[in-house]
Amino acid sequence: MPVVTQIQFRRGTAAQWTTTNPTLAAGEFGWESDTGKAKIGTGAATWTALAYAITGEVGDITGITTGASSGLAGGVTSGTADLSLSLQLNAQVDTYTLVAADRNKLVTMSKGTAVTITIPTGVFAAGEQINVQSIGVGLTTISGGAVTITSTGASAIAPILRARYSAATIICTAAGVFTVIGDIS
Repeated sequence: MPVVTQIQFRRGTAAQWTTTNPTLAAGEFGWESDTGKAKIGTGAATWTALAYAITGEVGDITGITTGASSGLAGGVTSGTADLSLSLQLNAQVDTYTLVAADRNKLVTMSKGTAVTITIPTGVFAAGEQINVQSIGVGLTTISGGAVTITSTGASAIAPILRARYSAATIICTAAGVFTVIGDIS
């Protein structure tokens, strides 16, 4: 006979977490039931000092049942928990300047002639990334404007997606400094 194991994570509203401000054990998971955000403890930092580890929507959960008082999950009853995040798309046709909402998205460029994606100043923080793909036949150039770009492309400070369906990732490595990696020339 199989053994049924129930796993519960610490949970509460954002206000409850902030008010109590606990120190989560190293690797302990804490979930905000009203925002869907989660933090993972270090064993030393209080709740308010921790960065969010999960901020997106989680979908495709199978085999988990929820109870009225359980918060996230009452326990695994059968199957497996297959957690995945979906990549959101931002379809653009013409020259485009990135915005904060493009973090962790795929910005697609669909035009028959050359277009430019511009990285603005002061919008992205170190560690944040934006994916871009050229789905039109026009080549897509990534421009820094007033930010610094480094890449391995022939035009290192203004990399160009190599061909139709080429893709690259723009990574903010420091304030105003970006690295572009991918299928660039």
